[in-house]
Amino acid sequence: MRVRQIVDRIGAILALYSFEQPEWGVSEIGARLGLPKSSVSELLASLAAQGIVERTPRGRYRLGWRLFELNHVLLESKPLVREARRGMQELVERHGESSHLMVLDRHQAVIVEKVQATLATQILMSRVGLRLPAHCSACGKLLLAWRSWDDVARMFEQVELVRFTPATLVDLDALSVELRMIRQTGVAFDHEEIVPGLSCVAAPVRDETGEPVAGISLSVPTYRFVGGEDAYVRLIANTAYRISCRLGYAGPPPDAIDLDRAVTSQPGAVMARP
Repeated sequence: MRVRQIVDRIGAILALYSFEQPEWGVSEIGARLGLPKSSVSELLASLAAQGIVERTPRGRYRLGWRLFELNHVLLESKPLVREARRGMQELVERHGESSHLMVLDRHQAVIVEKVQATLATQILMSRVGLRLPAHCSACGKLLLAWRSWDDVARMFEQVELVRFTPATLVDLDALSVELRMIRQTGVAFDHEEIVPGLSCVAAPVRDETGEPVAGISLSVPTYRFVGGEDAYVRLIANTAYRISCRLGYAGPPPDAIDLDRAVTSQPGAVMARP
């Protein structure tokens, strides 16, 4: 078996593991991937010897602790995560709302860091490693906005725009309009598009080249968000800017951006409730 073929098969096996199915058998993997049981068994045995997976008493396989160690190496060695964590902690301590750092992986936004607010305002559905649909999450839309529309359109030709709430945006033309506005204003919103009663605003974290490498968001119960959008936009934009500067960004501060326009012109903006 060629090296590339081995690596591809190992990658396919590891990609099967999820929160929903954290344990797999040899026959299951073989059937799912169309591989001979003997090949799967040999690969799993090698992965187990390295601690990448571990064999259960029932002869099935779970992810091993070596991955946990490597995950911490990854997160702690990334200046993005270290610097963002500092800014997020300051933001949450001062304002009491939860914050997330997310990166884009194709059509999904992946949470790579989370700073939780007080127990009274916890967001139980989020966790580090969770993947959210990019088309309806604030950070996801923010990062999609810096991709060419041709790339985004091709991406969603193969992926359904799933509706989670009545506010979820599921029309490609409407998504195109919103991404264009996000690119112009530099901030993105999630107005109860994934979780009813929860609103989010996100701003880009940029590297020394000025390119957005991640999105940082503030998640706020809608009853507190409505009427205070301008303040939340400025909070997240300023926090993202400070983090970006620590990463080498030397561009203009958020004051140079028309943040008022960002609030008033967002498609799907939440209207004040009686």
